[in-house]
Amino acid sequence: MEAIGRAVQTNSAFRAIVRPLANTWVNLSGYRRLGLRYDDLIAEESPIAQEAISRLSRQEIDGRNIRHRHAFQLSLAHQEYPRAKWTKAEDDYAYLRPLIEEVRLEFAERDAFNSMTTVKK
Repeated sequence: MEAIGRAVQTNSAFRAIVRPLANTWVNLSGYRRLGLRYDDLIAEESPIAQEAISRLSRQEIDGRNIRHRHAFQLSLAHQEYPRAKWTKAEDDYAYLRPLIEEVRLEFAERDAFNSMTTVKK
């Protein structure tokens, strides 16, 4: 999966083909119509996600909670925001995924150290 990501980032012709498809996919997914960001869709049930969320700034946590609450209310009413209030592409940045990757590496390192055994010679 990482190889595909690198290919898209480095190959401008491939990127020119894939980017419009990706933008169409994002628009069809509908989360921006509810005022959400992509990282707002990440489930909080895993210990890694919970730890990453706890490392967010107070401002990011409050914004995430407000976006979730508004999206839930809109969903219950079977409505969406007017086009002017949709999340813009430049506002839809990864605020949680870098922390999740950091926590995942820390958990993997902790597991590696916890599973170490000593061998007597």
